[in-house]
Amino acid sequence: MFTRILLAVDGSEHSIRSVDYAIRLAEKFDGTIDAVYVVDGDTAKKDVLHASNKFEIEKKRKEKIKPIKDLLNQSGVIFGTHILHGEPGPTIVEFANEREFDCVVIGSRGLNNLQTFILGSVSHKVAKRVECPVLIVK
Repeated sequence: MFTRILLAVDGSEHSIRSVDYAIRLAEKFDGTIDAVYVVDGDTAKKDVLHASNKFEIEKKRKEKIKPIKDLLNQSGVIFGTHILHGEPGPTIVEFANEREFDCVVIGSRGLNNLQTFILGSVSHKVAKRVECPVLIVK
């Protein structure tokens, strides 16, 4: 049922908690996990301004998802990681829909009520537009 799982992560507490759920699904259905981390424009600009070279930028991005990779490594589940660029919601949706995943696992984020009302959360955008079931982890 859920053999191809997309795990959307950003290094937050919620995304780290979502790893456990993705692992449990993969173990239950003998599935694989593709973890994606999306670098948005603001993050990319900050990275460039605060880094001395592109290798330092790449290293910082890998450090951001290191706890997630560590948990996936410990689980023994087959997984891959992808660092994508763009606006997180639409980028995750496009990646998920193009590759026909069976399920997307994503952490909820603590946006304040005004931001949620005006912008919407990434998890909400993904849940509305992706073509497969979505598990949002609090």
